[in-house]
Amino acid sequence: MTDRTIMIVEDDREIRSLLADLLAREGYATVCAEDGAAMDRALTQTRPDLIVLDIMLPGEDGLSICRRLRAKGALPILMLTAKGEDIDRIVGLEIGADDYLPKPFNPRELLARIRAVLRRADGPAQNQSPRRLGFGVLVADLDARSLVGAGETIVQLTAAEFDLLACFLERPKRVLSRDQLLDWTRGRAADPYDRTIDVSVSRLRRKLAAVDPQAAVSIKTVRNGGYLFTADVRAL
Repeated sequence: MTDRTIMIVEDDREIRSLLADLLAREGYATVCAEDGAAMDRALTQTRPDLIVLDIMLPGEDGLSICRRLRAKGALPILMLTAKGEDIDRIVGLEIGADDYLPKPFNPRELLARIRAVLRRADGPAQNQSPRRLGFGVLVADLDARSLVGAGETIVQLTAAEFDLLACFLERPKRVLSRDQLLDWTRGRAADPYDRTIDVSVSRLRRKLAAVDPQAAVSIKTVRNGGYLFTADVRAL
């Protein structure tokens, strides 16, 4: 059993029921909604640990809902996309989804993805020593999974974006391939055409630039190599 609650936002009644049954068998509590309006009503009553969000919904679509949720905070979101619709996946990641899964999907893979997103959102075990790393005017607490700038300005990062930043901070001035970053941040093999890391790097650069432009340009693209974090990282 687990004390986790997962919200399923899916308009297909059969798929919604199958997902709820699957998650219940794994010990998750579930809350179901058939569209964005039903989701909003449910969110006034409960705070889920993760939302499984379909893109193709009546009324407000999943991409718009994801954008709206992300503007309010870092609630983990796993998006379900139509098979082969790469543009939907890319846009979903651009606006802040933590992961995506194309339909039809293997139930075991869905469960694995959910567990991985929840682990990333949780961060490391609480009995580990605190690790605070500074770069430029920014300070990242890898255990609290927080990033603050000058004047204690909080930089809101999704779980996936923070994982990516942690990879850079723990391996500064070293070329990291896209395959390595995918493995460390998502725990899965990379597809040759997977743009997940590129999208996440772009989003991370934009967020860093808003508080410290120098930190943003410290993430260098290495042609045919991957990415290199050039900033001086200091332990605090």
